[in-house]
Amino acid sequence: MTGIIVGVDDSHHSGHALRWAMHEAVLHHVPLTVMTVLLPQVRPVTMIYWGLHTYAEDNGNEDYTRKAVQQFVEEVATEIGGTVPEVTVSVVTGNPAEELVKASRNADMLVVGTRGSGGFAKLLLGSVSSQVLQHAVCPVVVVPGPDRDSAQGLP
Repeated sequence: MTGIIVGVDDSHHSGHALRWAMHEAVLHHVPLTVMTVLLPQVRPVTMIYWGLHTYAEDNGNEDYTRKAVQQFVEEVATEIGGTVPEVTVSVVTGNPAEELVKASRNADMLVVGTRGSGGFAKLLLGSVSSQVLQHAVCPVVVVPGPDRDSAQGLP
Protein backbone atom coordinates (compact mmCIF):
# COMPACT_ATOMS: atom_id res chain seq x y z
CA MET A 1 0.00 0.00 0.00
CA THR A 2 1.24 3.50 -0.77
CA GLY A 3 -0.99 4.98 1.88
CA ILE A 4 -4.24 6.62 2.78
CA ILE A 5 -5.27 10.16 1.91
CA VAL A 6 -7.94 11.91 3.94
CA GLY A 7 -9.50 15.17 2.77
CA VAL A 8 -10.26 17.62 5.55
CA ASP A 9 -11.67 21.05 6.20
CA ASP A 10 -12.48 22.17 9.73
CA SER A 11 -15.96 20.63 9.81
CA HIS A 12 -17.13 17.97 12.25
CA HIS A 13 -17.55 15.58 9.32
CA SER A 14 -13.92 15.82 8.32
CA GLY A 15 -12.90 15.30 11.95
CA HIS A 16 -14.73 11.98 11.91
CA ALA A 17 -13.09 11.10 8.59
CA LEU A 18 -9.65 11.95 10.01
CA ARG A 19 -10.21 9.76 13.09
CA TRP A 20 -11.33 6.84 10.93
CA ALA A 21 -8.40 7.27 8.51
CA MET A 22 -5.89 7.40 11.39
CA HIS A 23 -7.24 4.15 12.80
CA GLU A 24 -7.01 2.50 9.37
CA ALA A 25 -3.47 3.75 8.79
CA VAL A 26 -2.38 2.29 12.12
CA LEU A 27 -4.22 -0.98 11.46
CA HIS A 28 -2.61 -1.44 8.02
CA HIS A 29 0.78 0.08 8.93
CA VAL A 30 0.65 2.65 6.13
CA PRO A 31 1.36 6.37 5.97
CA LEU A 32 -1.46 8.90 6.15
CA THR A 33 -1.65 12.08 4.12
CA VAL A 34 -4.02 14.71 5.50
CA MET A 35 -5.00 16.96 2.62
CA THR A 36 -6.84 20.26 2.57
CA VAL A 37 -7.62 22.36 -0.47
CA LEU A 38 -7.46 26.14 -0.51
CA LEU A 39 -9.87 27.87 -2.85
CA PRO A 40 -8.07 29.85 -5.57
CA GLN A 41 -10.37 32.90 -5.64
CA VAL A 42 -13.85 33.96 -4.76
CA ARG A 43 -16.57 33.51 -7.33
CA PRO A 44 -16.72 36.68 -9.42
CA VAL A 45 -20.52 36.91 -9.47
CA THR A 46 -21.28 36.22 -5.81
CA MET A 47 -17.88 37.13 -4.34
CA ILE A 48 -18.11 34.10 -2.05
CA TYR A 49 -17.60 30.35 -2.06
CA TRP A 50 -20.77 29.37 -0.25
CA GLY A 51 -21.01 25.90 1.14
CA LEU A 52 -17.26 25.38 1.44
CA HIS A 53 -15.68 25.74 4.84
CA THR A 54 -12.08 26.96 5.11
CA TYR A 55 -9.57 27.09 7.94
CA ALA A 56 -8.56 30.72 7.84
CA GLU A 57 -10.23 34.01 7.22
CA ASP A 58 -7.32 34.54 4.85
CA ASN A 59 -7.86 31.24 3.06
CA GLY A 60 -5.05 31.96 0.62
CA ASN A 61 -2.39 31.73 3.33
CA GLU A 62 -0.83 28.29 2.87
CA ASP A 63 1.45 28.49 5.93
CA TYR A 64 -1.43 29.47 8.23
CA THR A 65 -3.58 26.68 6.81
CA ARG A 66 -0.80 24.08 7.12
CA LYS A 67 -0.35 25.00 10.80
CA ALA A 68 -4.10 24.82 11.42
CA VAL A 69 -4.33 21.39 9.77
CA GLN A 70 -1.28 20.18 11.71
CA GLN A 71 -2.92 21.33 14.95
CA PHE A 72 -6.15 19.55 13.91
CA VAL A 73 -4.14 16.35 13.27
CA GLU A 74 -2.43 16.62 16.66
CA GLU A 75 -5.78 17.12 18.44
CA VAL A 76 -7.28 14.06 16.77
CA ALA A 77 -4.14 12.00 17.48
CA THR A 78 -4.39 12.97 21.16
CA GLU A 79 -8.08 11.99 21.21
CA ILE A 80 -7.50 8.55 19.77
CA GLY A 81 -4.36 7.94 21.85
CA GLY A 82 -2.01 5.02 21.30
CA THR A 83 -0.03 4.57 18.13
CA VAL A 84 -0.25 7.30 15.51
CA PRO A 85 0.68 6.61 11.87
CA GLU A 86 3.28 8.50 9.87
CA VAL A 87 1.35 11.66 8.95
CA THR A 88 2.03 14.19 6.19
CA VAL A 89 0.02 17.39 5.83
CA SER A 90 -0.66 18.51 2.26
CA VAL A 91 -2.11 21.91 1.38
CA VAL A 92 -3.00 22.52 -2.27
CA THR A 93 -4.96 25.21 -4.10
CA GLY A 94 -7.81 24.44 -6.47
CA ASN A 95 -11.22 22.84 -6.64
CA PRO A 96 -11.55 20.46 -3.66
CA ALA A 97 -13.16 17.58 -5.59
CA GLU A 98 -10.72 17.85 -8.50
CA GLU A 99 -7.67 17.97 -6.24
CA LEU A 100 -8.84 14.98 -4.19
CA VAL A 101 -9.51 12.99 -7.37
CA LYS A 102 -6.00 13.87 -8.63
CA ALA A 103 -4.53 12.75 -5.32
CA SER A 104 -6.42 9.44 -5.58
CA ARG A 105 -4.08 8.42 -8.42
CA ASN A 106 -1.30 7.92 -5.87
CA ALA A 107 -3.29 6.46 -3.00
CA ASP A 108 -4.51 3.09 -1.90
CA MET A 109 -7.57 4.65 -0.29
CA LEU A 110 -9.19 8.08 -0.16
CA VAL A 111 -11.27 9.05 2.87
CA VAL A 112 -13.71 11.97 3.07
CA GLY A 113 -16.54 13.03 5.35
CA THR A 114 -20.11 12.91 4.14
CA ARG A 115 -20.16 16.67 3.73
CA GLY A 116 -18.44 19.85 4.80
CA SER A 117 -20.00 22.38 7.08
CA GLY A 118 -21.61 24.38 4.33
CA GLY A 119 -25.12 25.33 3.41
CA PHE A 120 -27.56 22.48 3.01
CA ALA A 121 -27.75 20.69 6.37
CA LYS A 122 -30.30 18.14 5.18
CA LEU A 123 -28.05 16.78 2.42
CA LEU A 124 -26.60 13.43 3.45
CA LEU A 125 -23.77 13.55 0.92
CA GLY A 126 -22.01 16.75 -0.03
CA SER A 127 -21.02 17.74 -3.54
CA VAL A 128 -17.31 17.12 -2.95
CA SER A 129 -17.94 13.66 -1.50
CA SER A 130 -20.28 12.83 -4.35
CA GLN A 131 -17.81 13.94 -7.05
CA VAL A 132 -14.95 12.09 -5.38
CA LEU A 133 -17.02 8.89 -5.24
CA GLN A 134 -17.78 9.14 -8.93
CA HIS A 135 -14.30 9.99 -10.20
CA ALA A 136 -11.58 8.74 -7.83
CA VAL A 137 -9.12 6.15 -9.09
CA CYS A 138 -8.69 4.31 -5.77
CA PRO A 139 -11.29 2.99 -3.33
CA VAL A 140 -13.15 5.75 -1.49
CA VAL A 141 -14.55 5.64 2.04
CA VAL A 142 -17.16 8.23 2.99
CA VAL A 143 -17.35 8.50 6.78
CA PRO A 144 -20.68 9.66 8.23
CA GLY A 145 -20.62 12.67 10.49
CA PRO A 146 -21.71 13.07 14.09
CA ASP A 147 -25.23 14.22 13.22
CA ARG A 148 -26.11 11.32 10.91
CA ASP A 149 -29.19 10.26 12.88
CA SER A 150 -30.54 13.79 13.24
CA ALA A 151 -29.95 14.51 9.52
CA GLN A 152 -32.09 11.47 8.69
CA GLY A 153 -34.83 12.63 11.03
CA LEU A 154 -34.17 9.82 13.50
CA PRO A 155 -34.16 10.28 17.26
